[in-house]
Amino acid sequence: MRSASRWLKTVAAAGALVVLLTGCGVNVPVLQPKGPVGHEELNLIVFPFILMAGVALVVFAIFAWVMVKYRATPENADYVPPETDGNTLLETIWTVIPIIIVVAIAIPTVIVTFRLLKPPSASAATTNSVATTDTTKKPVVIYVASAQWKWLFAYPQYGIETVNYLAIPAGEPVDFQLTAIGPMNSFWVPSLGGMEMDMPGEDLGLWLQANQPGTYLGRSAQYSGTGFAHMTFKVVAKTEPDFQKWVQNIKNKSPHLTTKEYKKLLKPSSVGTMNFSGFINPNNYNGSKNMTAMPGMTKGMPVPSSVGSGKGGSQS
Repeated sequence: MRSASRWLKTVAAAGALVVLLTGCGVNVPVLQPKGPVGHEELNLIVFPFILMAGVALVVFAIFAWVMVKYRATPENADYVPPETDGNTLLETIWTVIPIIIVVAIAIPTVIVTFRLLKPPSASAATTNSVATTDTTKKPVVIYVASAQWKWLFAYPQYGIETVNYLAIPAGEPVDFQLTAIGPMNSFWVPSLGGMEMDMPGEDLGLWLQANQPGTYLGRSAQYSGTGFAHMTFKVVAKTEPDFQKWVQNIKNKSPHLTTKEYKKLLKPSSVGTMNFSGFINPNNYNGSKNMTAMPGMTKGMPVPSSVGSGKGGSQS
């Protein structure tokens, strides 16, 4: 009776621990991706987890078998373990198995990592995506610049800029070009994909795509000073017609972004959401040698010719 009660207490404690570790149903964006990049990266999380769980299961099974078979009993009183030091077969087995595990994890990781250097393909999008990726259409390019303590988003193709929020067309890949004005930072939208560093004097790329219209939370994943907690932003995915309306609305109704206003934004401070007509190329301020266009701006990319260095941008 006492052993049964002890067993029930053990099961109850294990159940409580499982509930605690699962977070009682808390929404974890990384595990519920809303875009093809996030789905690819989720697979990289799930596969090693399953592999490691299998290894742990085998290890615990062997552990339990050894404990039962070689436990102290009258029959095993004179048992002497065999000498295994220098056993070539055993040492080969426990050397080769970890190598196989590492290789099994490394191969899909390398494949996906190189695949994510390119825009998501139509086959990568989930079946409920609002649009099929059009390979003939130029992707939206967004210059992302982190500053103390805010995010600046410039749209060179449309000649607009936003602060602490951005809009993207749903169902289409977006080319984010990242840099930092001030301390190094990390750009992260958990629902859409993994984080990418942004550094002063560097232009780093990241492809993301939202399959459905919606609002997704983004934030800095790198501590950068006292205002770090305020470095959050919202990504609003819109249908293509709504996105174009949003662009025109900012062009027609927002104040013009001047160099003076931009320098004011770069001063350490926390601000709310803002939007401007005109944009500033962050390369002019981050110390980059590339002073004209970032890597995402390929030859022939449509850029408003009316946007010059004195009117928001510096484009060739």
